[in-house]
Amino acid sequence: MYLLDTPGVLSPQIKSVETGLKLALCGTILDHLVGVEVIADYLLYVLNQQQQFSYVERYGLSGPCDEVGSVLKSIAQHLGKVQKVQVLTGTGNVNVSVPNYNAAACEFIYTFRKGLLGKVMLDQGNDFLD
Repeated sequence: MYLLDTPGVLSPQIKSVETGLKLALCGTILDHLVGVEVIADYLLYVLNQQQQFSYVERYGLSGPCDEVGSVLKSIAQHLGKVQKVQVLTGTGNVNVSVPNYNAAACEFIYTFRKGLLGKVMLDQGNDFLD
């Protein structure tokens, strides 16, 4: 088997959406082209599918979750990435905390890329033989 590493060279066509998400998760495709929340959603799917639940303890979740919005909200709160916003209501002003989902998604992806969420195989079975 030969492997040729060509940095910066990527096939002009990506065969499937899932292949594109795998490439984005690895950082081959720029995050903003796909969207960090979409990449984080795919990462959560892969981690749960492979029963890699280290993210639960790392971010102080009560248990595994398949809802990316809930996970990103918990990550944002865990990291203190929330913004205090004053909401005007008919009865007065109310202060609420709004989680920064974008920052939480970036942290989640970064942690995966650094290998801190465990060993994960993105290509399963015969996927890489096609």
